[in-house]
Amino acid sequence: MGSFIALLSGLVFGLGLIAGGMTDPAKVKGFLDLAGAWNPSLALVMAGAIAVGLPVFAIARRRRTAWSGAAMDIPASTLVDARLIGGGVLFGIGWGIGGFCPGPALVALARGWWPAAVFVAAMLAGMAIHDRWLAAR
Repeated sequence: MGSFIALLSGLVFGLGLIAGGMTDPAKVKGFLDLAGAWNPSLALVMAGAIAVGLPVFAIARRRRTAWSGAAMDIPASTLVDARLIGGGVLFGIGWGIGGFCPGPALVALARGWWPAAVFVAAMLAGMAIHDRWLAAR
């Protein structure tokens, strides 16, 4: 049952990314171009995601298990440190250069849009470098 819920959730998430235009790097870059031809449509997508996510996370915090029966593991930390800020900066740079964040990049790749493969390869390389750097510390 857990695998079915995960599959269904992934499909709904992927379809939402496609419907919201998050898999189109030009649209994403238009949103990030505040000084040029700014495209505010992704702000509405983000606001919609926040509007759905806030009550869902409030409910999830009160639960011990997910619908699938798996344990709920919601981070409780509210610490804003250099590691969090640095990760946010790197994420923003990658988003601005590539026009993707991880989820939409995987959806675009799954849809057969092969330029997304460059972003996904760079993302995986970055994850591997991070893991090795963290293990070396």
